[in-house]
Amino acid sequence: MSQEATCNAASSSIANETVGQVVDRGPLNLTHILTNRWFLHTVSIVAFFSLWDWLARSNVLGGGSSALARPHEVLEQLAMLTREELAELTLWGHVWASTQRVVVGFSIAAAIAVPLGLFMALNRYVNAIVKPLFDLLKPMPPISWISISILWFGIGETSKVFIIVLGTFVPCLLNAYNGVRLVEPELYDVVRMLGGKRRDEILHVCFPASFPAIFAGLQISLSIAWTCVLAAELVSARSGLGYIIVQGMNLSQPAMVIGGMAVIAAAAWGTTLLVTALERKLCPWKRKIAGL
Repeated sequence: MSQEATCNAASSSIANETVGQVVDRGPLNLTHILTNRWFLHTVSIVAFFSLWDWLARSNVLGGGSSALARPHEVLEQLAMLTREELAELTLWGHVWASTQRVVVGFSIAAAIAVPLGLFMALNRYVNAIVKPLFDLLKPMPPISWISISILWFGIGETSKVFIIVLGTFVPCLLNAYNGVRLVEPELYDVVRMLGGKRRDEILHVCFPASFPAIFAGLQISLSIAWTCVLAAELVSARSGLGYIIVQGMNLSQPAMVIGGMAVIAAAAWGTTLLVTALERKLCPWKRKIAGL
């Protein structure tokens, strides 16, 4: 193939890739509005809150008029919690207490599980030693450890962090392990053809190629961490979002229960965004698929 033909082929490939990302700026009509993703997002959210409000007003779920709080009642309850103290803490204090537990437990699990998963994938001896024990403990749900963690560590912070570490450890390790195992062998062949050694294969192929899978595991682990901290705080806590939910249940205030659930969802979403931003910084080569 001549140099001109090669350049034309490369230009065509780049053009095709660029065209796929060009936004269609045709004339505005009803079809464009109805198929716009922001319009669909708005419709979805409005429909959800409208259905929620109707269910609360109609008492479809039963249990009396206080069985399900209306959306504005939840907002009023959260606003009240930001001003008034519950167990000597406002809403922001309880959010900070839960966030601290999640960050500590998640950091400990990630610092141990990710390197261990990489070593398991790169060294057969480490894999032979660790994998049987990991496969034995992997199916056990972290919530089942709550009772024994209280027996071991009491009802303080250590038992709560311990539950979070157990819950986040498995996805971190699995994704790091599979991220290395699923690297295309042809990429290693390229390094060898260029005279690279084992160290070059690991640093320039293995680690960069496994980063997306590792970050996927971190995002899953963060979601599980918020589930675990809620479970730990429901059992024994004097602070945290789980404590707010328990108090709402004890006081028969569904607005407080739903408000605590909503704040947990928002906090989990915010921490996931931070991990996503870090992934974009460390994995600039990872491209978004157009249309998804």
